[in-house]
Amino acid sequence: MKKSLILTGMMGAGKSTIGKDLSGKLNIQFKDIDKIIEKKLSLSIGDIFKKKGEEFFRKIEEEETLNLIKERNVVVALGGGAFMNKKIREAIKKLCVSFWLDLEPKYLFPRIKMNKRRPLLNSKNLEQDVKNLYEKRKKTYSLADYKIDCNLKTKEEITKEVVKIYENI
Repeated sequence: MKKSLILTGMMGAGKSTIGKDLSGKLNIQFKDIDKIIEKKLSLSIGDIFKKKGEEFFRKIEEEETLNLIKERNVVVALGGGAFMNKKIREAIKKLCVSFWLDLEPKYLFPRIKMNKRRPLLNSKNLEQDVKNLYEKRKKTYSLADYKIDCNLKTKEEITKEVVKIYENI
């Protein structure tokens, strides 16, 4: 039984898409923390932020993530802000193998701007907000075990790179 594979990075970096691909290639289960929370609360992430607030969401996110990462042999897509949580990050460092899917803001922005489900990025200055959030988070994301440069790469190339590293651990 291998350690679980954790994907972190900005919203729109492709954690869920790559996670599903990895699940198929590695023949292990895929779980998406945001989807688990949405199902548990019967609300979208945006509605949770709107109705209950970010603090409530982060508390649920911490509980669900800490429970899930105890499992072995699973691919997990974290929410964009989960790795910022020190408790989550330390547990992941101890129990799992983490990959930062790094995608620069200029590539993130076109993906994010069409998606109204991003609660932290619903403003008039979306492009600047994406840059600011990336700058604020990249130092913490860099604490992941591996950094995967996703700029100008296909999902197949990214998946192949992660599989190669994971299978050699």
